[in-house]
Parts: sequence; structure tokens; C-alpha cells
Amino acid sequence: MSNMPLIAGLELGGTKCVIILAQGPDAIHERIEIPTTSPDETLGSIERVIDGWAGFAALGIASFGPVSIDAAAADYGYITSTPKPGWAGTDVARRLAARYSVPTAFHSDVIGAALGEARWGAAEGLSDLAYVTVGTGIGVGLIAHGRAVDGLTHSELGHIRPQRLAGDEWTGVCPFHGACVEGLASGPAIAARTGVKGQDLPPDHPAWENVVQALAQLLHTVTLTGVPRRIVMGGGVMVGSQFLFPRIRQALRRSLNGYVAIAEIEDTETFVVPPMLGHNAGPLGAIVLGQQALEAR
Repeated sequence: MSNMPLIAGLELGGTKCVIILAQGPDAIHERIEIPTTSPDETLGSIERVIDGWAGFAALGIASFGPVSIDAAAADYGYITSTPKPGWAGTDVARRLAARYSVPTAFHSDVIGAALGEARWGAAEGLSDLAYVTVGTGIGVGLIAHGRAVDGLTHSELGHIRPQRLAGDEWTGVCPFHGACVEGLASGPAIAARTGVKGQDLPPDHPAWENVVQALAQLLHTVTLTGVPRRIVMGGGVMVGSQFLFPRIRQALRRSLNGYVAIAEIEDTETFVVPPMLGHNAGPLGAIVLGQQALEAR
């Protein structure tokens, strides 16, 4: 990858940030993690890291959200109505772009992860895919023809209201929607419902059925967009609970009930898969965003 440009990338997550200087997965020159605390403290720490780097041609930023991605909007590059305390209305992209004066691209963290997996990971060679993250929050990044599917804003499919299992009336934890998919199946939802973190919950615990149902309904909706040739599922809940994959695939097949009779979708073993880049999906996706910014200048 010696002929690839050197890119600075930032994955800004709700719990931690990853700052990376790379050309690709086989040419990562530096990778630094810092905790996500207050906006001023976190962005200041990020700047101190990037200030020490020289020679990068562009900057890619993949951020937790919701974020404003409309370049014509007054709040472009901001984190907007996030439930994360203190971060609503925080300028990220404009601040960093002004500081480093290189082509800069800004998008959601799930779009970043989707781009990374499409370029170098579990969807390599596919131009149309979805990345679903299931962790502190639940988000979906859609890629079509190698580019993010967006318009006024990015998708927020983690907040759809799913069909519930019969008799399940638990209110959920989403501060905006209660029992949306994020409110029912995210890491905080699992902990709130059971009193146990997902990684410590045994595979036979009945609460997993509610998680599987909610996630299968999300994938049903994502499939019906007609975009993905593959759905990559990552995030802390999925990575820590690999037993969920066969159960989600089975629930998705039941939900679709043969409606989308396309071989790539009917073979759920290859349609719904874990990420290959692991915890580097998002940071490497930020590198792809930076490369795209460089190409578009």
C-alpha cells in the first residue's frame, strides 16, 4: 500500500475515540485510543495527537450521532440531538478541518464501519451493503454503489419500532422512543432488563429472545430497502455474543417468509455475517472517508 496516500482518521465513539494514521489495514502507522469524556477535553486530546503527525493528505471523521452531514447546513459537522450528556450541538468537523487545512470528510460511525468492511473486510468486493452496530447504541450504515446512502441526513434505522414478541410489554430504555430497537436490544437495554451486562448473560437466558426478535425486525426492514447484498453485524453485543448470529438468521428467515426470493438473501449464512476488521472497522472506515475527500477535492 506504499502508493496509497497517508490519511489521518478519527472514529469518535460514545465511550472511546480511536485516532489512526494509515494507508490501509496493512499500513497502520499509529493507532491511539482515548476515552470520550467532555467535548472540550476529548477534542483537545484528539488535536494533541493529530498535531504530532505530519504528511497526511486528508482527514476522515466517523462520529457517533446523530450528526449533521448536509454540507450546506449551518450546523454541518456537528453532533446534534445525541442523548450523550454534554455533546449535543458540538462542532467536530468544522473545528478539525479548520485546524489542519486538508480535505476532510465527516459521516456517522456506522457509515465509517460500513466503508471499512466494504473496502477491506467482510463485504470486500461488494458495492452495496449494510453495517449494523449493536452496542451502546444501535445504528445502521447503508452503502450503495460504494458510497453512503444519505440525503438530508443519515439513516437512523436503529430507532424503528419493531414488532414485539407476544406478551412483551417492557417499556425499553431509549429516552426518545422507549421500545424502539435500540431501546430493546442495545447493551444498556439488556443490562436494564436483566440487571446483567450482555457479556455476562448466559446464552439460554430468556431475555435473548426479545433481543433476537428486535434485531431480526431491524434486519427485515434493512433488507426491504433493497440496498444490501450483505449485512455485517458488529458492535459489543454481537462481538461478545456470537451465538446470536444463527438465532438472528433464523428469525430473519421466518420474518421475511420467502418474500424476497433472491439467492443472496435466502442464504442467510452469507447474507448476515460478523465483521472481519473487528475493532478497526470504524477507524479504517475513517481512512476510506479521508481517501474519498481527497478524490473529491
